[in-house]
Amino acid sequence: MKAYLFPGQGAQFVGIGKDLYESNEQAKALFEQANDILGYRISDVMFEGTEEDLKQTKITQPAIFIHSIIKARLAGDEFRPDAVAGHSLGEFSALTAVNAISFEEGLLLVQQRALAMQEACEAVEGTMAAILGLEDAIVEKVCADIDEVVVPANYNCPGQLVISGSVLGINAAVAALTEAGARRAIVLQVGGAFHSPLMEPAKVKLQAAIEKTNFNIPICSIYQNTTAKPVTDPEEIQMNLIEQLTSPVRWTQTMLNMIDAKIDNFVEVGGNGKVLRGFVRKVDRSLATEAL
Repeated sequence: MKAYLFPGQGAQFVGIGKDLYESNEQAKALFEQANDILGYRISDVMFEGTEEDLKQTKITQPAIFIHSIIKARLAGDEFRPDAVAGHSLGEFSALTAVNAISFEEGLLLVQQRALAMQEACEAVEGTMAAILGLEDAIVEKVCADIDEVVVPANYNCPGQLVISGSVLGINAAVAALTEAGARRAIVLQVGGAFHSPLMEPAKVKLQAAIEKTNFNIPICSIYQNTTAKPVTDPEEIQMNLIEQLTSPVRWTQTMLNMIDAKIDNFVEVGGNGKVLRGFVRKVDRSLATEAL
């Protein structure tokens, strides 16, 4: 059985999608449609922008979404998932790829999500840190004991948990987790405290947009970030998506649940094709992985 995985921020690269635009008419039409929907030529930034340009949340999120959806569409009849999942932003790509939401509505949601997150980051200073080499339970306990906003944010793979919160909270947690035996505890160069309570203002803004969006039954189950469980009910999908910005990305749990469901082939769709495949291999090196 095969699952298609959709990456989030961090999978972008300079010139993303340029080869597709120049070599495929269907891809070119989708890029132009995306430019029209957004009201500016994001394709120009994707193809010619610098690494710094592409790191801006308002560019990164729609850029990866567009690239992933074009890759999925170009696969045509070969795109036959038994299940899908997307890491953070990638959940919106996954939902669009399996027809739970339209390309236009998906892209508009991603644009609003990026702008709302940017605003929340500017309103309250926050950050994130990657904790390597500790059990999840130890990280969870240390975070809970700190008298600041600091929470588990991304359960990426066994031995890698990203935490998120206020600058004071993250600094205190990094010190405590290093003392607790973390192999590494690295503060990340990110714009803010994603997937933490500090994203509440962004969640409120995005909730209004999600509630106005039309959700359909997808062509297969989507394992959502907030629950790590397979979902096909449109109302449940919508509710989980609203919770996503302030809840952790349960990626390790998602992979384990997919493996329990007899999925043994994982295809990463879009971006540099490396991030999520790397996480899969950390869970079980025997699993087949490929990039679309």
